[in-house]
Amino acid sequence: MKSVPLKAYPRSQTRRSEVKKLRESGRVPATIYGRLNQAQNLELNAREFDDVIHRAVSENLLIDLAVESDAKSKRLALLQEVQHHPVTRKVLHVDFHEVAEDEKVTVMVPVETEGIPAGVKTGGGILEHVVFKLKVRSLPKDLPEVILVDVSALEIGKSIHLSDLKAPEGVELLGDKHVTIASVAIPRAEVETATATAEAAAAGDVEMINEKKDEEGGAAAAKGDAKSGDKKAGAPAADAKAGDKKAEVKPDAKAAKKK
Repeated sequence: MKSVPLKAYPRSQTRRSEVKKLRESGRVPATIYGRLNQAQNLELNAREFDDVIHRAVSENLLIDLAVESDAKSKRLALLQEVQHHPVTRKVLHVDFHEVAEDEKVTVMVPVETEGIPAGVKTGGGILEHVVFKLKVRSLPKDLPEVILVDVSALEIGKSIHLSDLKAPEGVELLGDKHVTIASVAIPRAEVETATATAEAAAAGDVEMINEKKDEEGGAAAAKGDAKSGDKKAGAPAADAKAGDKKAEVKPDAKAAKKK
């Protein structure tokens, strides 16, 4: 990473009201700290700092900080944190981490994808960018501003993991080697269609089973009705026989009276 020159000034204002007036005058409060020297309050020209930020690929910058009236002509520092106003996005405060040129440092570096995945071009897939920052370790001069990941060869259902990335020279990529950086997923509409089809097929199987049970139940009921019908049909015959007996008995009774 190439260092960027920036001028800074010692700052004595620390109260909230004083810092507010400092911002209104076109200055940005800042702090530099590190193991090489004690923490020091600084102030920056807001316009100059904005120019540095806007020209950079990311806010991950190596700064050659020239502090006015300082014993050192320049102090090498990493841009550690930039606080922005939530509405106006104006810079509210800046933190610098002073480092040594010959000492390895560990920082978070932005991850960006490049190219259009084959699975998106031909298969209608969706690129899923999973990891947006990676932890790296290197000498300050070797730090990358951003890590680019080529996703053009990704097919549907395929992923790029940390172990697949080639680190820049002099840079060590830290973290779980199995973590997914980016992948190409099946479109949600196709997944929902496949799920609906599977559910419909399952519902069809249930209906067929129910129909079979209904048919078996109907056949059993028909048999029961048939048996019941036979019994009912036999009842009148029995009645008829009983009637015949009664008819035979009555004439005999009359005959007995006449005698």
